[in-house]
Amino acid sequence: MHRTALNDRHRALGARMIPFAGWDMPVQYQGLVEEHRAVRSAAGLFDLSHMGEMYITGPGAAEALDYSLITAPSKLAEGRAHYSMICADDGGVIDDLIVYRLGNERFLAVPNASNAESVATALRERLAGFDAKLDDASMRTSLVAIQGPRAAEILQPLVGVDLKTIKYYSGTPTLACDMPVLLARTGYTGEDGFELFMAWDDSVSVWDALIAAGASRGLIPAGLGARDTLRLEAGMPLYGQELNRETTPFEAGLGRLVNFAKPGDFVGRKALERSKGAPRKALVGLRLSGRGIARIGYPVYLPAATDSCGTVTSGTSSPTLGFAIAMAYVPAQHAAAGGAVEVGIRDQRAVAEVVPMPFYRRST
Repeated sequence: MHRTALNDRHRALGARMIPFAGWDMPVQYQGLVEEHRAVRSAAGLFDLSHMGEMYITGPGAAEALDYSLITAPSKLAEGRAHYSMICADDGGVIDDLIVYRLGNERFLAVPNASNAESVATALRERLAGFDAKLDDASMRTSLVAIQGPRAAEILQPLVGVDLKTIKYYSGTPTLACDMPVLLARTGYTGEDGFELFMAWDDSVSVWDALIAAGASRGLIPAGLGARDTLRLEAGMPLYGQELNRETTPFEAGLGRLVNFAKPGDFVGRKALERSKGAPRKALVGLRLSGRGIARIGYPVYLPAATDSCGTVTSGTSSPTLGFAIAMAYVPAQHAAAGGAVEVGIRDQRAVAEVVPMPFYRRST
């Protein structure tokens, strides 16, 4: 079981720790709802050091990533980032990740902790034949995220850059609490916020400084539990639930990411062309009526049907909205917003409406 450099800090704060993707991670501190609401109203501080960090460098790095991923990292301007996926030959999603272009020949890919090893293996195989190399820095990199409407206010005095100049999905090297970091305006909560990549042990000083700076502004540490409910409200998929090897980007409602116009071939192209025209299923948002809560794995039915037609992938009682929400896969022909379905909850069925996602969108 791996431990982040902040493990002792989490325990001192009274965090409930759980095994997650091979790591000992905090699931909550004060409580999931309190942490969720703090991120929506002020700010939350997350330890994300379990995530992967992989540098792809060399004269052929851009071309190699275009071949390896469904997007076109070669089109990114230096300092910008985008959301992407790495797919198998059959179009199934190996992982979703964020790609940052740090220089003309230098990129950073950030995969999920549970898939870091498989992504590293796939990238090494796909980089063969290109003038590019992979440096898996996952075990020597810490990642801390501050998310929420007061994130910039809290972070600004501690960094060496004007945060107003950092656009969404962009990043820059700077100092935070006198420590070298890559500061990115990215996140997984549906709120404004920043992610700071740094050397492993430097995260302790950065974490302590952020906790101190945010104490009077409503910032509290937040665990994986709140991160999950926040991303669900924001309609963001989670690998292993909405995304997996049996699902294509088109079925997950993320076909817009697939760049068929980029030059050259890329892994999974032919299968994704087929999936675009004939997806086997569709990911939808559900709003439940009544008090029932849909959980992962619960069956979805058409009204009055005996056999299920789909499956819930994520569900919760939304702390922000005050009603139960879920994501589920259903047959593509039943994915239109406004349609009615039923969710099997134990021995009963709860009525649900197919609704657009995201469920929550922050005010600008």
